[in-house]
Amino acid sequence: MLTLLAVFLLGSILMPVLVRWLGSQAFAVAALIPAAAFIHALVLTPQVLDGPAPFASVEWIPQLGLNLSMHMDVLGWVLTLIVSGVGALVLLYCRWYFHDDSAGIGQFAAVLLGFAGAMYGLVLTDDLVMLVMFWEVTSILSYLLIGHYRRRAASRRAALQALLVTTLGGLIMFVGVVLLVVDAGTSSIREILELAPTGAIVDAAVVMLLIGAISKSALFPFHFWLPGAMAAPTPVSAYLHAAAMVKAGIYLIARFAPIFAFTGPWRPIIITLGVITMLLGGIQALRETDLKRILAFGTVSQLGFFSIVVGYGTQATALAGLALVIGHALFKSALFLIVGVIDRQLSTRDITELSGVGRQAPVMATAAFISVASMAGIAPTLGFVAKESTLTALLDDALHGSPWGPVAIIGVVLGSMLTAAYGIRFLWGAFWTKRDAMGDRLPNTAWPDPPVGFLSAPIILAGLTLAAGIGAPALDTALQGYALTATPGLDAEGVAAEGPGHLALWHGFEPALGISILTILLGAGLFLLTIRTGWDRKARMIPFTAADVYYLVVRGVDRLSVLSTTLTQRGSLPVYVGTIFVVFVAAEITALLASDIDRFQLSAWHTPAQLVVAPLMAVAGVLAVRAQKRYTGVVLVSITGLGMVVLFATSGAPDLALTQILVETVTMVTFALVLRRLPARMGEHNASVGRIPVPCWAWASDSRWRWSRSWRPSRVSPSPSRPASRSSPTRSATARTS
Repeated sequence: MLTLLAVFLLGSILMPVLVRWLGSQAFAVAALIPAAAFIHALVLTPQVLDGPAPFASVEWIPQLGLNLSMHMDVLGWVLTLIVSGVGALVLLYCRWYFHDDSAGIGQFAAVLLGFAGAMYGLVLTDDLVMLVMFWEVTSILSYLLIGHYRRRAASRRAALQALLVTTLGGLIMFVGVVLLVVDAGTSSIREILELAPTGAIVDAAVVMLLIGAISKSALFPFHFWLPGAMAAPTPVSAYLHAAAMVKAGIYLIARFAPIFAFTGPWRPIIITLGVITMLLGGIQALRETDLKRILAFGTVSQLGFFSIVVGYGTQATALAGLALVIGHALFKSALFLIVGVIDRQLSTRDITELSGVGRQAPVMATAAFISVASMAGIAPTLGFVAKESTLTALLDDALHGSPWGPVAIIGVVLGSMLTAAYGIRFLWGAFWTKRDAMGDRLPNTAWPDPPVGFLSAPIILAGLTLAAGIGAPALDTALQGYALTATPGLDAEGVAAEGPGHLALWHGFEPALGISILTILLGAGLFLLTIRTGWDRKARMIPFTAADVYYLVVRGVDRLSVLSTTLTQRGSLPVYVGTIFVVFVAAEITALLASDIDRFQLSAWHTPAQLVVAPLMAVAGVLAVRAQKRYTGVVLVSITGLGMVVLFATSGAPDLALTQILVETVTMVTFALVLRRLPARMGEHNASVGRIPVPCWAWASDSRWRWSRSWRPSRVSPSPSRPASRSSPTRSATARTS
């Protein structure tokens, strides 16, 4: 596993060179690395399922107990198969998506392969601190991938938005990781889960971990960055925003839910935000006309669905949730890749400009129908199997007194209805033959057949969706190991269940089956209602979106930074030094007052020399500030330096005293040489601050005393500088300027 991680890194470094040699065919070479990781995970399947789980570790920072450790349990194994398998297909898909002369594909290939490696490390690492590092690496690489089209303002804006949101959540998560590691005394994820620490600090750490997961997986209120990221190339959307990056937050929830799901803040946060996200994403998906944005808001809705199920914490929901994650990675990646084919062939994704594509591209349309059927939960796809298990688990828990069970089941039912509606909208928009306002058929959009290889990835993914549904018993056997780590739910009699149940294509006529069919029928009716009434074209009920709030906050931060900079960064060295001095003194006084009185060990002096030298240094410092002549100021400052020499020498630090003598000597000589080129007196017309207002006698240029009636001293004309030599025009110009 560690070797494969290094291969990902090496391959990413070499990709720009391969692209220069092979063009877009280099993507096929890059696909070999995640394909090797996929095959390696398959080879380890017996060991993962039967134990002991594969584990590898190398010391990294032994002083902090941090190791480069990799642990492939059932959850890590499933996510590894998703990350590597879908990653290999997406890289192969890029072979036809990009032209050989496409700008920047060398960097794109390197970053995409590097991202696959970072996700591979994230889902397998056993060190919580290393997980944070991989987490931030994925944020940075996703920024580069989303902003691939650097000349487009929308791409740059979307990339920065995604980076700011996910990085902010990652920083908060890092604080929670530190608290959890310190409280548990270890950074090993396995050991932390075995210890199952509790307490107020752990609760706070769990909340911070959830904030990181919520921001990464685009749950409300951070859901807005994902639709904006659709400015990225379609392979990025298919991989990062369907199979990999957004799954990082779901993975984190799934990793800690078996232990922390029943702590105080967990379920209220996860279920509430999950339901809101599922409904918001589903409603907005019904209003979009861009195929990618329909899928993007659908992904937001589905991520809310997964967070509810995976984070619920019982064995039955853990089993169903992991099946949902697998199903979503397959069908949503396939749908995004199909949109990429349509966009590449027709240069449009607008459903109002597409008509009759399904008849001209039956193979692609069939793959899309299978994928949408899985998304809506229609047999015999994996989506149906996972959805029925989810409804059964939540319904049983709700009927037996769980306070959050009814909230979860109602939210899932409403969200499933919206899922069916926007799934049908996607198929209608992409493949159906449209009619105009008069009811006449619109002409079919001309469809140039794409290369066969271009369609291979979505066809394979759609086929796997169907095969996984039919082979649900085998999938059930593989996922039981993770489900058993969670808390048992309640059975029909209201007592703890003996197991998580089973994944199967047919459980008989159960309430979950009826609810599932009802949601599909209601979803179809909702779609027809939106089309007949034109609801999708009506104005929003709320005049602003979450993205508008984000930009408002960003502009507010920018204006606040300008204001604070204007007030504090005024180019005044005295103000800067004075601020540092005041903060230093205030911090020291605060530390003294906050400490125990018995610990005070204050002495008036340590050596008698301090009684003489310290006052002289203080007086010299004050006079240096008030000095009118440059050379006088330099001499007075040197007195304070020589005083430090005496203090060092009498305090047993002759090396510091000798160093200080050398510094003072060099400084004095340097200043003496420089001051020959400057006027003798210090001018005030370039001063950045005024003098301290005190009543004083001002010395006028005509050498007569006069009383300054105001508190500000009258401006004193600088005395004429020493006449410059005629042969030195630079000196004369300097004098006039000063």
